[in-house]
Amino acid sequence: MNNRIKFLMFIGTVLCTAFFSEAAPQKIDVKVALDSAYIIMGRQTPLHVEVVGELNENGGIIVPDTLWRDVEVASISDPVVTDLGNGRKLLRQELILQAFDSGLYTLPPVLYVQDETVAQSNRPALKVIPVDVDSMATVHDYADVITPPRHVFDFLPDWMTDYGLWILIALIVIAAGLYIYLAYIRKGKLPLVHTPKPVPPYELAIKQLDELHAAKLCERGEEKEFYTRLTDILRNYLDSRFGINAMEMTSSQILRSLNSNEETRVPKKYMSAILETADFVKFAKVRPLPDDNTAAFRSALQFVEDTKPTPEPESQSADESEPASPKKSNN
Repeated sequence: MNNRIKFLMFIGTVLCTAFFSEAAPQKIDVKVALDSAYIIMGRQTPLHVEVVGELNENGGIIVPDTLWRDVEVASISDPVVTDLGNGRKLLRQELILQAFDSGLYTLPPVLYVQDETVAQSNRPALKVIPVDVDSMATVHDYADVITPPRHVFDFLPDWMTDYGLWILIALIVIAAGLYIYLAYIRKGKLPLVHTPKPVPPYELAIKQLDELHAAKLCERGEEKEFYTRLTDILRNYLDSRFGINAMEMTSSQILRSLNSNEETRVPKKYMSAILETADFVKFAKVRPLPDDNTAAFRSALQFVEDTKPTPEPESQSADESEPASPKKSNN
């Protein structure tokens, strides 16, 4: 029983010793020093800070922006830590002080805070000497506000001045595209692009009639397709050859237009027979005889041949047109 009590007393003593050793405040010394106790108003002077003790990463100095009235902290250097051994370290840091009012100032202490420990430094005195002003010198007042010269770009919004070059390039591209469209594309031609030579209306109609005949639509029972293509060929021929918008006209309107034209008045009979048969096939669903199909195709060929443009007569040479003058005989 006595041994057990002694053991418990020993454990309690160890725990108390460890507790009080951890709870004991750490010894930290903070010292500050000025390079000079005198400073001219407006100038700067360094304040050297040294902290010695068992320092760790949680510690650091605390300095307000203004130490005392008009003494300000202009900048703070990075801390430099030196290991002194035995768990002790030395921290050096520099504060740049500046004052704009003359007088004698006792600076407040610089505080070093680590965990729950706060250590404070000594309080040095700083005297700020005023600047001598020459009473004979002329003191000028503030200058009046000057209105700067303004240019055209000053009246433009910011987005226009920032992207002015890109806007100018975009306008040039748009103007060039509009010019190309109006000058070339709208007229059906493009620069630097080969435009195929237009086929004359007579040659195009003969070519399309040959292709229709080679398709043999009537032999396959496609009379409606045959007459549709046949009338479309003739309508396009009238449009390109005589300027008659036959694609938008009915059969009776086409015949009236042909009757009013001197070149188509006589061949109108061929077109009349074709349109009459085509209307029966397309709208009345009448199936014509093979002879009717052949007659319609021949009538289309005859109409195109009768309205074929006549070639202009070649002009005879002056020698052929003028008769040779007879030579006078010398009697």
